[in-house]
Amino acid sequence: MELLYNVLVVLHFVGWAIVLGGYLASLRTPGLYRGVFHGAATALVAGVLMVGVAETGDVWAEGEEPSMGKIGVKLAVALVIAVLAFLAKRQGAKRDNGTGPVAPGLKHTIGALTLVNIVVAVFW
Repeated sequence: MELLYNVLVVLHFVGWAIVLGGYLASLRTPGLYRGVFHGAATALVAGVLMVGVAETGDVWAEGEEPSMGKIGVKLAVALVIAVLAFLAKRQGAKRDNGTGPVAPGLKHTIGALTLVNIVVAVFW
């Protein structure tokens, strides 16, 4: 179970790296990379599976379990990011072969919430 958990952790990190990297790479353009949605979905699914595997497989050591409040906050933020990334993907798909302009507020909210999710993961 620990190997599966570690694979899910890697997928979770890679998903958030794609979201943050896609956001940062598109700062100077009006569009947002389509991979941002796929990264958000990967991170979301991997995170949910990580918690499930850890809870059922006793991966977390006694006394080292993370707060379920923290996991709930991260889940809520991740869901919002995934929905916003989906909306941005749909908005950008209307023109320029899927990389059309996206509302700046939408794009920057995705970036800001991604940073919030990372900060919650590290400092909570």
